[in-house]
Amino acid sequence: MSELPLTVSKTIPAAPEKVFNAWLDPAMLKKFMVTCEGDGVPKAESDAREGGQFLIVMESGGKEIPHSGTYLELKPHSRLVFTWESPHSVDGSTVTVDLAPTGDGATDLTLIQVKFATEGARAGHIKGWTAILNMLERAAA
Repeated sequence: MSELPLTVSKTIPAAPEKVFNAWLDPAMLKKFMVTCEGDGVPKAESDAREGGQFLIVMESGGKEIPHSGTYLELKPHSRLVFTWESPHSVDGSTVTVDLAPTGDGATDLTLIQVKFATEGARAGHIKGWTAILNMLERAAA
């Protein structure tokens, strides 16, 4: 296993403050942390502070998949860094979300995740994060 980083980027038509806050708000997490149409998030919790933890239970095909982690860095409206723990991740996996204003009221978002067991696991996460960012775009509108 190596770092095997992934990067997914998207412009979200909302201000960085709104996008940043969406990542920390359980009600918003329930709206966008889904990887397929028809899936859901029956439970989301967030202790939105450095050292605080989150729990997101994604539901897909009738199966609940818990995702949790610890906030390592919260730089308001520009950066979030957190650990990512799920049945599909490996120890030490982290996610960094960088936000930058576009100048026209939107936000350029770049998400980087590191540490995957295999290239296939990384490819699956690229697909998942892409779907999640598409849902975030809808939820933040």
